[in-house]
Amino acid sequence: MCLGIAHLITRHLTGGAQFLPLVIFFVEVGILTALQGASAGQRITRIHVVDAATGGRIPAGRALLRTLLICLVIPAVFTKEGRGYHDWFSNSVVVKG
Repeated sequence: MCLGIAHLITRHLTGGAQFLPLVIFFVEVGILTALQGASAGQRITRIHVVDAATGGRIPAGRALLRTLLICLVIPAVFTKEGRGYHDWFSNSVVVKG
């Protein structure tokens, strides 16, 4: 989705837009996770992000931190429990439902 949106924006621009899909991804995932507890793709697959301690919605700041870490490819690194470090650092967990 982010690539499609970036393509619509950049077809009228010349150069310098190689990071636009990542910026769009950060904004989309960060805002939707903070407001709804799930990005568009997570909603389609019926999973959402919750606070690891309470099971409730994570605060906006932690949702943005989690998204920033995803953009830095931190999810490729896992803890011993199998949680990604982006979830560990933001004290969140992804659940079905």
